[in-house]
Amino acid sequence: MEFLCYHSDRPGSAALRDELLPEHWSYMDRYAAGMIARGPTFVGDTPTGSVHIVDVPDPAAARTFAFEEPNYQAGVYRDVLLRRWHNMLGRTMWDFPGGRTGGNRYLVLGLGAGQAADLAVPPDPDELIAYGPLLADDGVTWLGTAALLRAPNPDAARAILTADRYADIEVHNWQFGGRPS
Repeated sequence: MEFLCYHSDRPGSAALRDELLPEHWSYMDRYAAGMIARGPTFVGDTPTGSVHIVDVPDPAAARTFAFEEPNYQAGVYRDVLLRRWHNMLGRTMWDFPGGRTGGNRYLVLGLGAGQAADLAVPPDPDELIAYGPLLADDGVTWLGTAALLRAPNPDAARAILTADRYADIEVHNWQFGGRPS
C-alpha cells in the first residue's frame, strides 16, 4: 500500500534537524526498497518539512513509518499528514526523465472538499515527478491530490489542480532527497 507522509517542521527546529540527519538517513534506509519519492520542503534555504511517499504493507506500518521517524521522535516536526496514496505514474522519483536537478520543484497538496477531482494524469506528464490521489485508509474515499513536479513558479505548480475542487491547495518548494552522492 502506498502512503504519502508530510512532516511539517516546528519553527526554530532547523539546528536539531541538521543534528539528526545521520539518524534520519539510517531510518529511511530501512524503507529504501519501498520508497517512491522523498525530500525536504523549503522557504528560502530554511527547511519547512519533509515528504516521503512509501510503499508499506498496511496502515499500521505507515503509522510506524511516520511516528517512529527520528526527527518526529525528537520534536523537529510540528505535525504530520499521513494518507493512502495511489501512484498514477507508476514510477519513482528516480525514474523522472528530468533528473534530480534543474528547474523549480514543488510539492502540491490539494486538500479535498466534496467530489473527487483530478483523478486522471494531467495532459503533460513530462514535468510530473509523482502524482496521485490522497485517500482514506480504506483506499477508496478521496481526500485530495498530491503532486511533485517541476514548474516555472508556484502559481504554475498550483495550476496542476482544479482550484475550485479543493478546500485548500498548499504549494511548497521541494527538492529531491536522500543521502548526498
